Amino acid sequence: MAADDRLEDDELARRLREAHRRVRMLPAAEKARLGRRYLAICDLAKRDPERAAVRLDAFLASLDTPRSGENTLGD
Repeated sequence: MAADDRLEDDELARRLREAHRRVRMLPAAEKARLGRRYLAICDLAKRDPERAAVRLDAFLASLDTPRSGENTLGD
């Protein structure tokens, strides 16, 4: 059984798959940090899909927002 088979909300499952695809494409350091956050959202989706959808919205918005305020290599 696939992980999203237990989710009744097909839209939430689709958005979780999209978030997974986007996290997979990140550089290793970001992938590890954001991957943990993504897994927490997936775990929450099993118990409380509505709350998970809200957290997923914020997560996807953070992926769309560049993190320019942080130090980068060479700073």
